[in-house]
Amino acid sequence: MYLKQFLILSLLLLFVFCTQNTKPEFVLDAKEFKKTIKGKTTDLYHLKNNQIEVYITNYGGRIVSLLTTDNSGAMGDIVLGFKSIDDYQHANTPYHGCLIGRYGNRIALGKFELEGEVYQLPINNNENHLHGGPEGFHNQVWEVTDVDASSISMRYISADGEMGYPGNLSVSVRYAINDNQLSIEYEASTDKATPVNLTNHAFFNLSGKANGTINDHLLLLNADQFIPVGPSLIPTGEIRSVGGTPFDFRTPKTIGRDLHLQASDEQLKHGGGYDHNFVLNKPSEGGMSLAASVIDPKSGRKMDIFTEEPGIQFYGGNFMDGSDVGKNGNKFGYRESFALETQHFPDSPNQPTFPNTILSPGAVYQTKSIYQFSLAE
Repeated sequence: MYLKQFLILSLLLLFVFCTQNTKPEFVLDAKEFKKTIKGKTTDLYHLKNNQIEVYITNYGGRIVSLLTTDNSGAMGDIVLGFKSIDDYQHANTPYHGCLIGRYGNRIALGKFELEGEVYQLPINNNENHLHGGPEGFHNQVWEVTDVDASSISMRYISADGEMGYPGNLSVSVRYAINDNQLSIEYEASTDKATPVNLTNHAFFNLSGKANGTINDHLLLLNADQFIPVGPSLIPTGEIRSVGGTPFDFRTPKTIGRDLHLQASDEQLKHGGGYDHNFVLNKPSEGGMSLAASVIDPKSGRKMDIFTEEPGIQFYGGNFMDGSDVGKNGNKFGYRESFALETQHFPDSPNQPTFPNTILSPGAVYQTKSIYQFSLAE
């Protein structure tokens, strides 16, 4: 009799433990995302199906949390983020999870010439312009135009002259979940020729609470070439083969495997590690294709990225210093997160051999990227 009661109690305790173990700790309070900025209201939105959950705010169009299961069935948050709009506004690293524009990545000296006119943009990264400037799309409140359980659409009108860019640019972005995929669709039009290079800047760590080293993550990049940079991370104009370099991720390897070469490899020195654009192998120009695959061997989580873009910027968390504290109370440490930004190439307005990034009146900018989540086999 006592043995039977003991066995029943043990099974109940095991059930409770397993249930608690697979249920993620919810740390977000929607009230902390309700704020009025320059007359516009921010909020937190929740997309969910039976495989993934995504929390998004219209402040900067940011992915705040992205939850997927590990090999034990436990849900975990794989994106770095904060628990309030105030935290995002005061972060030392301002780009967490946000939409980037008008121009993702760097423009040398913040200058470019277009149709005979020289434009000067704000300098916010050493002597260069980065990610659209200090008041780029990441610091704007986007208008939510449509939302349901599986998608959210947002719009932003960037006025002529904003951050020095020409033309009134109308931008729409749609986040959508379908089965194990999160897609991001971008669309833009302008009334004056202007550079456009849109992307999302989520910082990932597939371990489940977005902390701990990412140097043990296995990374594949579908790229035979990468773009070398100078000391200020501006492209030299060369497109170089990854063969025989630390930048060869055509066969999966751990992110940290070749970082010991930083003392001798000029490109790793310039980036403080990996902070480079890779030229994707594309079966057709503008076609959707695999860009990257990442596996966390501990949790078993796998993320595949598909994109219509010609390049992807791989950043290995080299400048994270622990000064920002995330939604789970953990500090964002050195090389404890990575970004894989689908995009056109850095400094393209000043690099005539790179793919075109100038959007003209009457044309429509359209591009899509897909993030697919599964378990490694």
